[in-house]
Amino acid sequence: MIFKKLLLVSTLFILGYSAYSQERPANHVVLISIDGFRPDFYLDKSWPAPNLQEMASEGVRALGVTGVFPSVTYPSHTTIITGRKPKDHGIYYNSPFEPEGQTGRWYWETEKIQVPTLWDAVRKEGLKSASFIWPVSVGAPIDYNLPEFWSLEQGFGRIEPMREMENPKGLLAEMEEEVLGKLNERTFNGDYLNREDRIGEMAGYILETYKPNLITLHLIATDHFQHEEGRDGPMVRKSLAATDRAIGKIVEAAQRAGILEQTTFVITGDHGFVNIHSSLSPNVWLVEAGLMENAKDRGEWKATFHTSGASAFLHLDDPEDTESLEKVEQILDQLPDSYKKLFRVVNRQELDEIGADPNAALALAPIQGISFSSSANGPALKPASGGTHGFFPDFDEIETGFISWGAGVKSDVEIQQMGLVDVASVVNYLLDLKMDLPESTFYPGIMK
Repeated sequence: MIFKKLLLVSTLFILGYSAYSQERPANHVVLISIDGFRPDFYLDKSWPAPNLQEMASEGVRALGVTGVFPSVTYPSHTTIITGRKPKDHGIYYNSPFEPEGQTGRWYWETEKIQVPTLWDAVRKEGLKSASFIWPVSVGAPIDYNLPEFWSLEQGFGRIEPMREMENPKGLLAEMEEEVLGKLNERTFNGDYLNREDRIGEMAGYILETYKPNLITLHLIATDHFQHEEGRDGPMVRKSLAATDRAIGKIVEAAQRAGILEQTTFVITGDHGFVNIHSSLSPNVWLVEAGLMENAKDRGEWKATFHTSGASAFLHLDDPEDTESLEKVEQILDQLPDSYKKLFRVVNRQELDEIGADPNAALALAPIQGISFSSSANGPALKPASGGTHGFFPDFDEIETGFISWGAGVKSDVEIQQMGLVDVASVVNYLLDLKMDLPESTFYPGIMK
């Protein structure tokens, strides 16, 4: 097997390597998030992912990982990096709810995270970190950081805004010169699979050159094409193959650097995926009831639904406005059964229990096949296609995956069920970071 061969070569290579003392289970952890990662990608050999499948069979694998609500990218990634749920870490959606109307901003800046991160813990221990295209990482305490960020200015693209937020300055230029070639909207574009190659090459270069103790890495292609094609399709399979190839490049970089035996790969995701056929627009009902207006800034509004992925969260202009809340509840209760059977109401108590946005009065969680839309006009029920996420995380298709392989990890161990909050405890143990993780369960049986 390729990884066993790499380990053997690495062992021979590092016989004289003394740059590190092995005082912790691993000197290097590569934490990889595959956006839209599903357990079947590594459990079902029909998927084109030989590296992932070999890591899963030789290391630790989970049959399913329960995510957060809503099961979308930014809250999920912040849970991975903090071991806490959205109500505690403060990243409730991809885009924050903006009372004066949505501007298109996302939760980009790390200063919005309300609890310590793995990056904080790494720096506190005097270790080094690197990160590539990780959500909510602008301004993070990361030694080599290329954050996920883009401009809202039309035509400004994504490369230059990302370059402006890099740390240290000149990092991307260094990687362009040494390994990537000049990046532009053609050579680094989420619509094409070459982006996965570039991210894998970036991480491999930094790992081999600077040997940081923690790398966090976000690969997006499988999410992009599942949105377009649903759970299965030609580009979904090709995107998974590209992701798998990018991971293989990082493994080879660790081997070339002579640190493979001191490195652990922790591979997870943010959510699964669900095929959809129709979308439901609850703001249409609120406009009809006079609780908001069909306007970009919502006009004179008292209640509105903020959609996040497939789900919708009710926000009140005045959080103490019980009259408007009761009116919304009455609207939902009096809907025809043909609508009511398409979703369930998640009350405030249940939102507290799952750790969702504490500012939402209630939420609507659709059944599989249905997604909520922010639209405030037209028919309430409209056609839709492709796939999405954001569902309440209580069924198999929306679960994500988990693999751990390398230093400190036992061979051929299967976890039946774990939570996304538990990923941080694995990294915390491997690097001996001493983080306080009250919500994150560590499973000692997966470690040597």
